Amino acid sequence: MKRFKKFLIWVFVIIVVLVLAFLVYFKLAVEFNPPHITDKSVLNKQRIQIDTNFYVCGNNWLRKSKTGLWEMYLEGKPFERGVIAGKLSKELITVQEKAFVSQFDKMVPSRTYLKFLKYFIAWFNRNLDKSTDDEYLQEIYGISLSASDSFKYIGPAYQRMLNYHSAHDIGHALQNYHMVGCTSFACWGNATEDSSLIIGRNFDFFVGVEFAQNKIICFVNPEKGYKFMYVTWAGMTGVVSGMNEKGLTVTINSSKSEIPFSAATPVSIVAREILQYSSTIDQAFAIAKKRKTFVSESFMIGSAIDHKTAIIEKSPTKTGLFFSESTKIICTNHFQSKLFADDKLNKENIEKSSTKYRYNRVAELLNKYPKLNVRQTAVILRDQLGMQEKNIGMGNEKAVNQLIAHHSIIFKPEELKVWISSNPYQLGEYVAYDLKKIFSECKGMKNNHEVYEENLIIPADTFLLSVNYKNYKKYLILREQLKGFIHAKKEVYINEQILKDFIQSNPEYFLVYSLSGDCYKKENEFGMAITYYNKALTKEITSVEDRTHILNGLRTCYSKNHKL
Repeated sequence: MKRFKKFLIWVFVIIVVLVLAFLVYFKLAVEFNPPHITDKSVLNKQRIQIDTNFYVCGNNWLRKSKTGLWEMYLEGKPFERGVIAGKLSKELITVQEKAFVSQFDKMVPSRTYLKFLKYFIAWFNRNLDKSTDDEYLQEIYGISLSASDSFKYIGPAYQRMLNYHSAHDIGHALQNYHMVGCTSFACWGNATEDSSLIIGRNFDFFVGVEFAQNKIICFVNPEKGYKFMYVTWAGMTGVVSGMNEKGLTVTINSSKSEIPFSAATPVSIVAREILQYSSTIDQAFAIAKKRKTFVSESFMIGSAIDHKTAIIEKSPTKTGLFFSESTKIICTNHFQSKLFADDKLNKENIEKSSTKYRYNRVAELLNKYPKLNVRQTAVILRDQLGMQEKNIGMGNEKAVNQLIAHHSIIFKPEELKVWISSNPYQLGEYVAYDLKKIFSECKGMKNNHEVYEENLIIPADTFLLSVNYKNYKKYLILREQLKGFIHAKKEVYINEQILKDFIQSNPEYFLVYSLSGDCYKKENEFGMAITYYNKALTKEITSVEDRTHILNGLRTCYSKNHKL
């Protein structure tokens, strides 16, 4: 008996030691040491406020345009750019981090799962600093010095800022939350009005309305590489949409991936390197090929020098380059090159998601405009209808305009002109910038004035003035209420009028009927649930996953209704 007790004690001790060893290893594995900086004199520089929402620091500045867009100019060495970007935008960094964290809380109602995600993300990103070039680590470290202490409970500031750069990648791992899904296209030669290259893209990376409120149009004159602009948010140095002084553009679109278990170079950092150091499609491909990523991504590269657009298709194991056989190219969320023709995940993605439908809808719209111009590009990017002009409901993922875009952007690379949507989504004005003027006239700006091209603005979508837009805003509010009801652990009874108002707010969208069915199922009103699930099946359903959810709900309700 004594020997058995001794044995149990030893087993207990060994378990405790192993747990403690794992915890120590985990802590050491997930923490990052900041990069070594030899010259920290930039820390002595002070931000000066010149006017309301206009700040300068040396030759660098940040201002808010009357369009609602923030504009920033940065120059210098990596650490210097980061420190100054942090000083200029420190309040916005706090706002963005708060919006990001709050949206995760909303998307993941389970506190237990939220804690799990915190540790999963920390483990997922454990090699992030080893997979990112020192130039970008220095810049991110510089920014992190202005981060708020309010989020220390998540992790140290540098670790948080670096982790946020893989948010797009983590969106792959959390595909059920529909964070990532974009649409882009390009035309040139005989497919455009003046034969010049035109590129349009919607960046449908959704982490809440608040997250997209303070987007920044950043103009960068780096110590090394080409000058470039990109659309970003405070604290983010990675690129999702941008153009450099050579007329090379980069936009990224996610594709289907296995759930990754360790991060490599974030795709936004790969895109940033391409933008900063490439002038041709071949140069962009060489950079993409040498970097390892742990998610699948399409990098759409437009080139003024090459006078065309190509798509770099990259998975964790292989990298391909896709050229169109015509003077048009479309990119949604699947791969098109021969390299991925037999890829199981890619085929499954095409069959089960909205990507092929959106691709076909863009093709249909481009056929309506055989000689595309910039304003027609905006019309396509704002299109909410389905194939053959079918009303598929506002916010449907099968639409080009899903009413969730962080931003929408149009490039004319050969003229170095770019148009960026103002809030909300792609519905506000498309604000135009001329990069030649920006980089020749705006260095060291000390007087507060607008830098966009007023005569080139594309007016706001008239949809903003419609009853349908009011209904859509109502739909969003009611949808969150109903989701809260469905996920509530305690017994809650839904108001019948709320369900009626919800359906009337967006009557052609399958989700209003699917969610209504979920509500009635939770209340054990199986007959009513069956009615709404069947109604949902008559609408344009986004994906196989959504259809399966409805069919499973029907099966459950038929079974339980029969027993009653």
